[in-house]
Amino acid sequence: MKHILSVCPECKKVIDSTLFEENGKIMLKKICPEHGTFMDIYWSDSKLYDRFRRYSYVGNGVSSKSTLFSGGCPWDCGICSKHKTGTLLANIDVTNRCNLNCPVCFANAKENGFVYEPDFEQIREMMLTLRNQEPVPCYAVQFAGGEPTVREDLPEIIETARKLGFSQVQIATNGVRLAKSQEYCEALKTAGLHTVYLSFDGVSEEPYRATRGFDAFPLKQKALENCRQTGLNSVVLVPTLIKRVNDHQVGDIVRFAAKNGNVVRGVNFQPVAFAGRIDQTLRKEQRITIPDLVALLEEQTEGEIPSSAWYPASAAVPIIRFVSAVRKVPLPEFTVHPLCGAATYIYESEGRLIPISEFVDVDGFLEFLESVTPEFEGQGSNVIKLTKVLYHISRYIDEARSPKDLKIVSLISNFLKNGTREHAAQFHRKSLFLGAMHFQDLYNLDLERIKYCGIHYATPDGRVIPFCTYNNFHREGEEARYSKQYRKNMEFEGENLDVKEREEA
Repeated sequence: MKHILSVCPECKKVIDSTLFEENGKIMLKKICPEHGTFMDIYWSDSKLYDRFRRYSYVGNGVSSKSTLFSGGCPWDCGICSKHKTGTLLANIDVTNRCNLNCPVCFANAKENGFVYEPDFEQIREMMLTLRNQEPVPCYAVQFAGGEPTVREDLPEIIETARKLGFSQVQIATNGVRLAKSQEYCEALKTAGLHTVYLSFDGVSEEPYRATRGFDAFPLKQKALENCRQTGLNSVVLVPTLIKRVNDHQVGDIVRFAAKNGNVVRGVNFQPVAFAGRIDQTLRKEQRITIPDLVALLEEQTEGEIPSSAWYPASAAVPIIRFVSAVRKVPLPEFTVHPLCGAATYIYESEGRLIPISEFVDVDGFLEFLESVTPEFEGQGSNVIKLTKVLYHISRYIDEARSPKDLKIVSLISNFLKNGTREHAAQFHRKSLFLGAMHFQDLYNLDLERIKYCGIHYATPDGRVIPFCTYNNFHREGEEARYSKQYRKNMEFEGENLDVKEREEA
């Protein structure tokens, strides 16, 4: 049994809560004096819960003068002095307008009767705030919404992000506009866009009927093809995962991604959060957690991707700290809470999916790097020490079991030696990234997880707010504060597409 702080889903007051094991699952129970008892699944596999929690690290957070901690979490965001992780990925909502009306939208886009759309200069200032963060500036930004492509100046925003030094620039999109125009895809690529974060809920009609209100699968395929034709070849598929809606297709989604590996670089599953527009009365039937996904993927790939292949995102910390010590440069550390996300890398070889854990002793490799990193800290040359470390890398890798022509020892050694974005990209190009990120809602919220959040929202008033805090407590107020009346001339030409038009898009 573990005691945590959560909130009442009704009044949002902070209340004492309990985590406990029941039938192999970790459950969350909380009692509000006014609104009664609430129970939910926190983590659906207690063994995986114990394994993931071993990868827990504390980071340096963000040095910020905008908010001093006053004991008011989750309301005192901006970002407070108690926060443990820097901004690994920043979201900037460039609009709350959208050209779809998805039933599962956590942002509840275009339903508030007003337009939240920061002007170009406000967005630039938000980016400057992120780039000026200490001790480590933010290097990755995602433009989201709403639907960011309804803004005509999105290419200029992307170009500005590149000029300000962001090394990773991406958009979170439904793909409607990308499917309609190769020229638009070309414009995004020319502006400097790195990655298209494309909502993608399945490989047939039925899941989209439930999640998007129409058969969006042909649209997704067309968007992918236009990205491929224009060289916008870093697409991440993002399934909103819902039990009894599309959980039977997780294996098919991964195989679809692998077959389109020349344009798809990853799949990032997002177990649905019961926030925003989704029908919260269906929570007990539709709740799904990361361990559920892991088990389903093992089953649907006939064991090719076992649960043992998955690690929390925080498992990357020893690698980053080693590279940082070698280069003597502070780098973004993935000190996120180990239960927030999971990841692995897979390779396709002769029709078979092979996880990296099949030929790399991941645990041994991470422990080795953690043990040698202190030798590289401080003054003096690291050349000789690095040579010795790289010599030992091969003991953790069985190249005979790796895919042909992968040269995994060389890929890993080059990254450890140089630590640049290009060397990281060389590793990613050979693999398919699989990830899962379970954002919290008011029912399963754990304030300790929020303190370790590495995905933040930048706001026009200069604040930086953790993802789950923003969507559950701050979004509505921030958007209303910087809103403007809805004007017809602000509509994107496809904003109110009917079903027939959407299916033809």
